[in-house]
Amino acid sequence: MELKIRVVSEDDAEALVEIYRYYVEHTAITYECHVPSVEEFRQRIRHTLEKYPYLAAELDGKVVGYVYASPLNTRESYDWSVETSIYVAENVRGHGIGSRLYQALEDTLDAMHIINLNACIAYPEEPDEYLTNNSVEYHEHLGYRLIGTFHQCAYKFGRWYHMVWMEKAIAEHPETPEPVIWFPELQNQYSKQCEEIWKRAAED
Repeated sequence: MELKIRVVSEDDAEALVEIYRYYVEHTAITYECHVPSVEEFRQRIRHTLEKYPYLAAELDGKVVGYVYASPLNTRESYDWSVETSIYVAENVRGHGIGSRLYQALEDTLDAMHIINLNACIAYPEEPDEYLTNNSVEYHEHLGYRLIGTFHQCAYKFGRWYHMVWMEKAIAEHPETPEPVIWFPELQNQYSKQCEEIWKRAAED
């Protein structure tokens, strides 16, 4: 089987919705309660790619996961900080695809001069059929650390859940950081380097 990591396009919206559908309908991993339309997903993709990377994993030509970054806050002082999100098709979880996607995202963000990664993660009072501790444990394995909890802030499937924030720094915090290279500019100026980053991550 051949894994490929590439930039998402709006044409991928239908495939991404189908991956996301499982998490909306059957888990509390996302607190979204209704599956977005394909057109809504196209708009989300378009908006994200205005500044940030949105990557897909293809296994033998089929999209099986995606990862993207979004602003932690839209104010300019937060430019070096992002929120990360990832979803992998339920039938291929546990095969390292998520880790490769995350590596591709991290390396891309590093090339953009992003420093801080933040993850907003659903967390149960007690693990149940909709939500376990796996996401937190997975992010800990990737080098994130827990920094805060919002208690019983989300209600889904007739029960209350927590939300936690985790963070990871992928570079030093210099006295004067280099300006961020937004993703479209990175692609335009360093397209070959980007392709190498994604190819390397897919092969690791």
